[in-house]
Amino acid sequence: MRYFIHLGFDGSDVSGWQRQNNTPNTVQEVIEKVLFRIFKSRISIYGCGRTDAGVHASQYVMQINLDEAPLFDLKFRMNKNLPSGIAVFEVLEVDKNQHCRHDAVARTYDYFIHLNKNPVLFHFSSHYEDLKLDFVLMKAATELIFNTTDFRALCKKPDLYDNTLCQISNCELIVNEELGRLRFTITSNRFLRGMIRICIFFLLEVGKGEMTLDEFRAILNQEKEFKEKWPANPNGLFLSKVEYPYLVLNDSHNLINTLRIGLE
Repeated sequence: MRYFIHLGFDGSDVSGWQRQNNTPNTVQEVIEKVLFRIFKSRISIYGCGRTDAGVHASQYVMQINLDEAPLFDLKFRMNKNLPSGIAVFEVLEVDKNQHCRHDAVARTYDYFIHLNKNPVLFHFSSHYEDLKLDFVLMKAATELIFNTTDFRALCKKPDLYDNTLCQISNCELIVNEELGRLRFTITSNRFLRGMIRICIFFLLEVGKGEMTLDEFRAILNQEKEFKEKWPANPNGLFLSKVEYPYLVLNDSHNLINTLRIGLE
């Protein structure tokens, strides 16, 4: 029997999703230990994607296979044993041929920035203090990203992939100047290593006047190489939506719903 487990996690103090050699405290490792405690046997889990250290997921899907249906409330039991930074929202039985990663038709990421120091936003939004940004230019640069198909220039390790093509279905920059807050949201059929945080790096370069729109267009078109691309801070980034053709996830628990207020 196969189950999709819909969850969310605070990535502040973990080393990303995927279990890795010599890298302790990943979300996958923490959950596998909890499942071992519950079932008294090793349960392999598979995630819908990987997130870097410090990156959050307000909607994430993993899958497990069980020989038989549990005779207890698995959601309750997992939440009781998981640390406060990881929460299970739904446990959904699916067909054994359905896969949480391969079947996802789209994912959405949101990146939040605040320009004024705010202790409430500290973990979930990236603080760039006293920046003078041209929001009109940044929105124009966002439109360039939306119209791009080959994201080789915005990938941390493009040679890892057979191709660097992505189908972007939505890409927006929402600004609340009064609150000094920004939200970049992007939806695609796939994402490359470091892609969103590198997008933010270039948007800020354009906004600060360090790069013109024509220069950014040339970089996107691979007509100009820009070697010093530093991914933006991880704490502002959320995997915020995963879409399947046969399943609608309950969005009522999504932390993004709160962070989007004023940035919709």
